[in-house]
Amino acid sequence: METRIQIDAAEPLAFKAMLGLENYMQQSQLDKIHYELIKIRASQLNGCAFCINMHAKDALALGENPKRLLLLDAWWDTDLFSEEERVILKTTEEVTIVHKNGLSRETYEKAVKLFDEHYFSQIIMAIVTINAWNRIAISTHKPLQD
Repeated sequence: METRIQIDAAEPLAFKAMLGLENYMQQSQLDKIHYELIKIRASQLNGCAFCINMHAKDALALGENPKRLLLLDAWWDTDLFSEEERVILKTTEEVTIVHKNGLSRETYEKAVKLFDEHYFSQIIMAIVTINAWNRIAISTHKPLQD
């Protein structure tokens, strides 16, 4: 697959803004494993090989269990994920595939019981951020990194 336009070179200010959002999210109180699970699951849903590869490696470097990563695509059918992680993954799916029904009342109500407003806002912003990165990587044919 050929690489396409390099947005960071063509639109450096826009790319810098994206990096600013990413840097903000990395400095947030969002648990690092939660953030990586969000990034991997959204990337799976969007079909972004570049981001799946990158964030699976990042999760493993943080000590994530490889079995959980292998089964992330069927998280609901395992007992490997905590209640909090299950709500995060469901939220990730509903916000990523927003055109279906958006964030359901059921998922929202579970989330606000488990997380304070600040943390849940960070979850949503993390989902928004990785979805933007997925769209950049997919549309520009970003090649896999070793």
